[in-house]
Amino acid sequence: MPLQRRLPKRGFVSMTAGQSVEVRLSDLEKLPVEDVDLLTLMQAGIVPAGSLSAKVILSGKLTRKVNLKGVGSTKGARSAIEAAGGSVADIAAVA
Repeated sequence: MPLQRRLPKRGFVSMTAGQSVEVRLSDLEKLPVEDVDLLTLMQAGIVPAGSLSAKVILSGKLTRKVNLKGVGSTKGARSAIEAAGGSVADIAAVA
């Protein structure tokens, strides 16, 4: 019997899983601060401590001004933030 058939089969575990986190607009609504970055999200407990990046998705409502810095966003979330009077800084401009 060849070696590759004798060895047990194992699944695939991604090494990058959990490094990027999705954040909802309703989570941003609950934050007491106006300027939001990755460190602020970690301190609030929305993003785990080992995360390397976050992305805001369009889920929920945003009624107050929020300024995103160093956090990605979808097109829908970006338009919702700008409609509420906030702003989104590009990730490349912050780094």
